[in-house]
Amino acid sequence: MDQFRPRDEQDPVREIERGFESAKRWMEKMFRGKGAWLIVLIVVLGYLLSGFYRVGPGEKGVVLLFGKVWAITESGPRYRLPRPFMDHAIVDVAQVRRAEIGYRSSGRHTKTLPAEALMLTGDENIVDVQLLVQYEVQDPVKFLFGTHQPELALRTAAEVALRGIVGENTIDFTMTKGRMEVQQQVGVYLQKLLDAYNTGLKITQSRLLAVDPPAKVKDAFHDVVRAWEDRERLIREAEGYREDVVPKARGRAQEEIRKAEAFKAQRVIRAEGDAQRFKEILAAYSKAPPVTRERLYLETMEKVLPKVRKVVVEGSGSPVLPLLPLGKWGDLETKPPAAGEKETEK
Repeated sequence: MDQFRPRDEQDPVREIERGFESAKRWMEKMFRGKGAWLIVLIVVLGYLLSGFYRVGPGEKGVVLLFGKVWAITESGPRYRLPRPFMDHAIVDVAQVRRAEIGYRSSGRHTKTLPAEALMLTGDENIVDVQLLVQYEVQDPVKFLFGTHQPELALRTAAEVALRGIVGENTIDFTMTKGRMEVQQQVGVYLQKLLDAYNTGLKITQSRLLAVDPPAKVKDAFHDVVRAWEDRERLIREAEGYREDVVPKARGRAQEEIRKAEAFKAQRVIRAEGDAQRFKEILAAYSKAPPVTRERLYLETMEKVLPKVRKVVVEGSGSPVLPLLPLGKWGDLETKPPAAGEKETEK
């Protein structure tokens, strides 16, 4: 068996010991000369170089001097004193983060959390609500040192705000026409809580993904929602019909008013003309009454009997009518009147 035993120079343990001894002799040789100063210089240089750091796009660096905020740096290569004098933290202020209340999503799968989702409304009904909150870091100093675990505080505050706003409204209002108003109120209330907690976070969007009643009465509530939507649709249709009919009615009313005004103006002008004509007739009558009476009589007869053959005979004082038609009465239309006769025809 001795022929298979390794010799001393082939023993691994012995080789390791020889390596340590060689390294020891080299170190002793270096420290006895200028090598010691070279090592010290390399160590110091490496220590100073450890103060370089880089702030990426959309990030901000917070530099600390003995644990106190010293400066906030923008993106790019930066330098600070090495530890323990200075330290830094990088915060992504451009990233839009999200918090899910009442559910958790992983890829295409969504899991509902009844402990967060179920809450009581103002009319003492239970509703299943899912809220999505999107936010970003507004103040990196407050985000790092304003409160402990600010994102956890945001999740808790979002649930508090959601329960508070839903508890102030009825289930019908929350599920139908007041849904947008409720989610806006949740966002405002949540931002106030985050500012009070010094989280340094800013809400960019708060959106209600689902507002449903419990599963056992879900169908009945959906019927109510559909009926409400039908009601709103009919109201909008009625308003549209009103917007179509009312302008037309107003237009017709204005048209009738314009016609009446035109008729009024026409009647006034005609009345003024008749009055002026009467004045002229009166002036003519005052100058020659018999002639004027005769002219008025003839004009009146022409208006009263426009299609009748009329023969005007001058009075002779004799009871006998001085008219001798030799032919038929109709011949008067072609024959000239006899002497002493006047003829008028319309």
